[in-house]
Amino acid sequence: MNKSNTMVNLKPKQFKWNSSYLFVMPYLLVFFTLVVLLIVISILLSLTYYDTINFPTWVGLENYVAIFTQDNDFMQYALPNTLKYALIIGPGSYGLSFFMAWVLAQLTHRVRTIVAIILYSPSLTNGVLMAVIWRVLFSGDSRGYLNYLLLSLGFINEPVQWLQNSQMIFGIMIFVGIWSSMSVGFLAMMSGILNINKDLYEAAYVDGMKSRWQEIFYITIPSMKPQMLFGAVMAIVGTFNAAGLASALSGSIPPPQFAGWLIVDHMADYGFARYEMGYASALSVLLLLLVFSFNKLATKLFSEKG
Repeated sequence: MNKSNTMVNLKPKQFKWNSSYLFVMPYLLVFFTLVVLLIVISILLSLTYYDTINFPTWVGLENYVAIFTQDNDFMQYALPNTLKYALIIGPGSYGLSFFMAWVLAQLTHRVRTIVAIILYSPSLTNGVLMAVIWRVLFSGDSRGYLNYLLLSLGFINEPVQWLQNSQMIFGIMIFVGIWSSMSVGFLAMMSGILNINKDLYEAAYVDGMKSRWQEIFYITIPSMKPQMLFGAVMAIVGTFNAAGLASALSGSIPPPQFAGWLIVDHMADYGFARYEMGYASALSVLLLLLVFSFNKLATKLFSEKG
C-alpha cells in the first residue's frame, strides 16, 4: 500500500481575507453597538436594582418574580392591553396595508404616487402628536367635532365624554392606530406587487385561472414573500412599540382606569418617573421576548421555505 495515499494532511487551513467584509463592517459595528450591546446591558440591568444614582445592586431574578407576582397593574392592564392591541392592530394594519397596496398597484403611476403619499403621511407623525390632533375630534364638550355632529343630528342630548370613558378610550386607540398604520411595510408590499413578472399572470390565465382572488393567492402572495415578511415584522414591532396614545388622548397619566395602558407605558413609568431602571429593564426584556416570539411566527408563515 502506498503510504502517501493514507497520510492525513494535518496542516491547518489559513484564513483568507475577503474584501467584502469591509463593506459589511460598518453595519456590523453599528448593529453591535446600538442593538446587541444595548440588549446585553438591558439584560444585565434587569438583574439589578438601579435607581440611576447609586451603583446597580445585584438582585438576581427578583425583578421578574415581582412582575408576575406583585405588579397588578402589569398583569391586569399592561400585558392584556398590549396583547389585545397587538392582535387587533397587527393583523388589521397588515391586511389593510396589503389590500391598499394591491389596489394602488392597479392605478396609473401618477394617481398611485399621490394616493400613496396621502396614505403614508400619517405614519410619519408621532403617535402622541396624532392623539393630540384627534382630541379635537373626540373632545368631550359641545365644540368637539363628533359631539357637535351628533348633537346637530339629534342622536345625543348632551356631549359625550369620549376620552374620559375607560370603555371608549381603547376603541379610539384602535381607530387612531389603524388610521396611521400605512408605514414602511405598506410601501414594501406595494413595491413587491409592482415588481412581479406580468408574464406569470398571463400564463396563469392561459392555464385556467378565472378570478382575481386566485391571482392574489396563487401568484401575488407567493411571489412577494420577502416583502410580506418585512411588512409582518414591521407591523409586529410597530404595535408592540406603541406607547402614550391613551395618555395623550385622555390627558392624564395613567389614563382613566388604566384603559389603553401598554407595556411600553408601564416601562417608561418605572424608568423615568420612579427611576427604577432595573425593573424597567426587566419589563423591556419581557417585551423583547414577546416581539421575538411573534417574529418567529411571522418568519414561519412568510419565509421562502414556508
